[in-house]
Amino acid sequence: MAQLSRHIRITGRVQGVAYRAWTKARADALDLSGWVRNEEDGSVTALVSGPDAAVEEMCTAFWDGPGAAAVSDVRVTSAQAPDDTGFRILR
Repeated sequence: MAQLSRHIRITGRVQGVAYRAWTKARADALDLSGWVRNEEDGSVTALVSGPDAAVEEMCTAFWDGPGAAAVSDVRVTSAQAPDDTGFRILR
C-alpha cells in the first residue's frame, strides 16, 4: 500500500473553533501519523502521513473542519514522513 506525507496550511476562521481537536480526532480515525498546530498568523498547519487514500481523504476533509470553522483556503504540499507514529496536537 502506498504511503503519502503532506504538509497542509489551512486559513480562514480556523483558530478558536476546535480545529486542532477536530483534526486529531479525524486523523486518529483514519490511522494517520503527524501533527497539527496553530500559527501566529491565524492559520493552522498540519503534517499528515499514512496510506494514500486516507491522506487524500484527510486533505479533502480539511475544507470542512469543525462546525464553527470557516475555511477560506487549504494548501497542500509534499512532505517528509514524521519520525514518530501517532498524531499529536502541538502547542
